[in-house]
Amino acid sequence: MVSEKPENYTPAEPVGQQLKRAREAKGLSVSAVAEQQHLRPSVVQAIEAGDYEKIDTELFLKGYVRAYARQVGLNADTVIRDLDVELAPARKRREEALQANPLVDIERRKKRKQRIAKTFLWLVLIGVVAAIALYFVTQKQSESEESAAPASESVREDGGDAGEAVPEPALQSPAIAPVEGSDSSGMPNSAEPSAEESSSDNADVLSDTLEPAEEPVASVEPPTAPEASQSVAESSIGRLEITFDGDCWIKVTDASGQRLVSGLRRQGDKLDVRGTPPLNVVVGAMSAVEVIRFQDETLDKDSFRVVNNRSEFTLEP
Repeated sequence: MVSEKPENYTPAEPVGQQLKRAREAKGLSVSAVAEQQHLRPSVVQAIEAGDYEKIDTELFLKGYVRAYARQVGLNADTVIRDLDVELAPARKRREEALQANPLVDIERRKKRKQRIAKTFLWLVLIGVVAAIALYFVTQKQSESEESAAPASESVREDGGDAGEAVPEPALQSPAIAPVEGSDSSGMPNSAEPSAEESSSDNADVLSDTLEPAEEPVASVEPPTAPEASQSVAESSIGRLEITFDGDCWIKVTDASGQRLVSGLRRQGDKLDVRGTPPLNVVVGAMSAVEVIRFQDETLDKDSFRVVNNRSEFTLEP
């Protein structure tokens, strides 16, 4: 952390001269420093000359100066403190220019409204997609239940129910011949049976003939309708984790172009962000990045293209 400086503090020597003197003391050339920091030699020369206007932003400048100070053995926090003092007049001039130009404030408000409208549009779109998915899932479940109901009824019609009467088949009555028999005393009965006895005997024979054999009716349960999906499958989410060992500006946007992260991270900070892949990452000071992890896998920092200690890359699952 950069220590607080007194209000009337003035560096004994400009930051560029401090770095140059320390570089020469170590016997390093401008090219050696530039190669180590992944910078163009002209950028190193601009820093030593105090020509900070050639650096893209103040965040990049601080990242370059901090890495340069560490390389040549200077206290990075003290150097950054001196750099803040040197940059104070330039900051004041920029603030005065912004206050004098009302168009800048109007443009800032316009961009803020655009971001709010874009966020609202995405929320509405997600709600519509979820409603459509829920409708189709409910419709599918209803159709499955309707298709299962006729199958159950057809089983009951074919197999019958234990409590329902089974219609008897229409059969022709067989011709029954008179049967000679004996009565209960064992005496032969030569007389023909009476009409009532014949009718009773015929009914008993028909009953025995027509009565179907009792067969166990299997209890058939209607097929269970398939369970509907509990929820619509979520889009894969990309997780990015970065650990910093120095000050570094970083910006992360997702596949829709929404800005997930944009700002300065300090030494010891850890970034943990999630979004719809692919994720576009812009790192202002690659030398201040300690570890990069994507989807719980550690990535090789040397595999990314670095120009002037700045790197821009895209991460996909």
